[in-house]
Amino acid sequence: MYVLYYSPGTASMVVHLALLEIGAPYELRLVDFDKDAQHAPDYLALNPDGKVPTLVIDGRPRAESAALLLMLAERHPEAKLIPPPGTPEREAWQQWAVYLSNTLMSAYRLWFYPHELGAEEHPPAVRAALQKKIEGAWDLLEARLAGRGPYLLGGEFSGVDLLLTMLMRWSRNMPRPATGWPALKRLADLVRARPSWRRLYELEGLAGW
Repeated sequence: MYVLYYSPGTASMVVHLALLEIGAPYELRLVDFDKDAQHAPDYLALNPDGKVPTLVIDGRPRAESAALLLMLAERHPEAKLIPPPGTPEREAWQQWAVYLSNTLMSAYRLWFYPHELGAEEHPPAVRAALQKKIEGAWDLLEARLAGRGPYLLGGEFSGVDLLLTMLMRWSRNMPRPATGWPALKRLADLVRARPSWRRLYELEGLAGW
């Protein structure tokens, strides 16, 4: 059985979605940010970075949401969250997973945590630069989906669509949410219609977009 340490709506979301898509047994353990539980000694023993998610696999704690998505997809090929090894589709999946992690997730980290750049709030120029970087990613992804969608790999859903939709959700309160791009909204609507998305909202107590 897997054990997922999570906090609702955070980067643990894509791992929880993958577990639901796979249908494997798992246990949820809440990391309560309001109580600073991510920095408690027992949690730091599992994840020294003090972040979520942490997924315990065969008794071993593992971290980094995109990596955990890959691990689960490879351990459960029957769920078809990742294309078969050696195929062009597999290479595209790997490319998009790394792109989303390196480009969007890293930019979001700075957007939501200005103290990591040494300020309580971003100066206007820094905020504008981060917004431009995030929206530039939406422009690139929109072009891809408009030309070869509706999913990132074309006509077939895969785990990278879960990762992308989670990141789109994080933009909902930004000046221009990702759903302002038509092809991105189409993909989000397809993913949000999946049973795994609806079940996750029930389990994590989420509402709205």
